[in-house]
Amino acid sequence: MGSYVPSNQAERQAMLQSLGVSSVKELYDAIPPEVLLNRELNIPEGKAEMAVRDQMEALAAKNVVFPSVFRGAGAYRHYIPSIAKYIPAKEEFLTSYTPYQAEISQGVLQAIFEFQTDMCELMGMPVANASVYDGSTAAAEAAAMCRERKRQKTLISATAQPDTIQVVRTYCEAANAELVVVPAKDGRTDKDALRQLLDDTTASFYVQQPNYYGLLEDCEELGQIVHEKGAKYIMGCNPIALGMLKTPGECGADVATAEGQPLGMPLSFGGPYLGIMTCTEKMMRKMPGRIVGQTVDAAGERCFVLTLQAREQHIRREKASSNICSNQALCALTATVYLAAMGPGGLAEVASQCYSKAHYAAQQISAIPGFELQYQGEYFHEFVTGCPVCPEKLMAELEKHGILGGLPLEGGQILWCVTERNSKEEIDTLVQILKEVAAQ
Repeated sequence: MGSYVPSNQAERQAMLQSLGVSSVKELYDAIPPEVLLNRELNIPEGKAEMAVRDQMEALAAKNVVFPSVFRGAGAYRHYIPSIAKYIPAKEEFLTSYTPYQAEISQGVLQAIFEFQTDMCELMGMPVANASVYDGSTAAAEAAAMCRERKRQKTLISATAQPDTIQVVRTYCEAANAELVVVPAKDGRTDKDALRQLLDDTTASFYVQQPNYYGLLEDCEELGQIVHEKGAKYIMGCNPIALGMLKTPGECGADVATAEGQPLGMPLSFGGPYLGIMTCTEKMMRKMPGRIVGQTVDAAGERCFVLTLQAREQHIRREKASSNICSNQALCALTATVYLAAMGPGGLAEVASQCYSKAHYAAQQISAIPGFELQYQGEYFHEFVTGCPVCPEKLMAELEKHGILGGLPLEGGQILWCVTERNSKEEIDTLVQILKEVAAQ
């Protein structure tokens, strides 16, 4: 990658003279002083490249990279094949931008088409778009595309990710649409409460599988309950878990979303991540963003086109169901390369190891007095236990041993996560430390 070379003072002055002004400030003379903001930025003076590099390296050195991680809650540490980092780093992909004259960018369109194909197979749904910003945005967009003139109310399970609930709430408030959180019962969606809240004004219900507490919801029955009332059914999924669980398509979902971060993307201090959106054919024209299709050119050769992009996203503004017209192309490509490298068997193996190691860890941890499992029933790779000491004190003790512990929850509970990256030795070390803390 080349360096950015700014214009010098002489060049800037020449540009100003060609415009018939003597200074940059003169460009804004037509703007009333009370409207024109102070354009002096409160930032440090410029530095030499070497000084900037030294300063950034000093800042980076403050980061703590834990060799052992037992925390998830929506962002997960998985093994990333080298090729999943190498291919997206190629200049053709890394420096590309959203293709406005899309058909010229055949390589980018093919990559997006492959991504869509993978997402359809993974989610068991017939249609996928070219991705959106993240999993929470995908959930909010799914709720928006399900709303109709007489059905404006959105239901969301209390067992969904807290940040997802907040993003959906923000979207609903902006659209003057009602949002109702369906209560939880024993860590899962309360089915009786769902039945009572569903009515003729309900547009959709969103549930997460596995849910925030790591538990598996009865998604098939939930879908039946929702459809009996004529509402749309939205499922948010962990894509790794789909290596062994039923797909949203098999559970009857009308729209299925996911956070794609587990598919080859590192934790990266919170992003950028990947919003996956899929739906049934009936819902396709309400889906935001872009859909790339495959066809043949004038010579009969295979080629790709931008098949669908809802025009109202550009011209109707507040009347549009969505204003998303860009996608997370680089993250989508990363997920595509990851799935190609792993293959169906590899994905199933990752899911199996997450499941088995989490259950081993839960069995060992819950045998320690005070760390009993808080919810009964099946789970994937996360689980909630009690904590006999202050959770923050426990986390501090684990950090001394290079371990990032689970996420403290309200009520003195801890949400633990185990993936294929956690070895048996790591788990046994964690258990031993917990035993020592509990015995104090």
